[in-house]
Amino acid sequence: MGAGIAHAFCVAGAAVVIVERDDDAAEAARGRVTAALDKSVQRSSTEEDLAALTARVSLSTDYASFADCGLVVEAVPEDFQLKSAALTAVEEHLEAEAWLATNTSSLSVSDLADQLMRPERFCGLHFFNPVPASTLIEVVLARQTSAELAESARAWVGALGKTPVVVNDAPGFASSRLGVAIALEAMRMVEEGVASAEDIDAAMVLGYKHAQGPLRTTDIVGLDVRLGIAEYLESTLGERFAPPQILRDKVERGELGRKSGKGFFDWTE
Repeated sequence: MGAGIAHAFCVAGAAVVIVERDDDAAEAARGRVTAALDKSVQRSSTEEDLAALTARVSLSTDYASFADCGLVVEAVPEDFQLKSAALTAVEEHLEAEAWLATNTSSLSVSDLADQLMRPERFCGLHFFNPVPASTLIEVVLARQTSAELAESARAWVGALGKTPVVVNDAPGFASSRLGVAIALEAMRMVEEGVASAEDIDAAMVLGYKHAQGPLRTTDIVGLDVRLGIAEYLESTLGERFAPPQILRDKVERGELGRKSGKGFFDWTE
């Protein structure tokens, strides 16, 4: 997700700083971003050449590298303590007028804001995977988010060539709450032998005009990520979001979707 977000801002004309946890992760990020930018050049979705694009991307392992940035988007794994620690560490290096955002797909943006020195300059920017192909960004307003930031966030999304959906902070926001609800029911249908994963997805694609089915989407997002979101939604919204056993079993076996080669579908090819 971080590489996709960096790609989106770079193609839109921004200078981008990527901070990773160590040198190996930084080099891996460089490779992912460069590959994504090269695809944009090959597809003529940008008028710039690869050299010009990559020249605007710098990598570091030091949060101090964010000192001159006007906006920082956090994209660490979906764990409240991890995100809170990253955000508070980043904020220490930002100018007072800089903006800060989280890419969380389900955690409370208001609770994260409570950990910050300048919570009014913080919001959620929920990007969707894969970022280059997605046209949606969910702008999540915390209780503390200033009206100025709410307006600026809409403008940023438009500048990226995407469409903002603005929601007030609530468990799962709009997209994750609806998407996970459909996906969990699809998993229960597989578990109960109602239909195959292929046919369940086909029903949603052909009957409801979804771009892809809920189970294939789950494989792309990652079954471990979906499990974490479902557990959080169950804790905040109740039993209707309880993860089915088939999801827990697949995660325990390491069947995490596309990134592991197998989830509800086979991705080895």
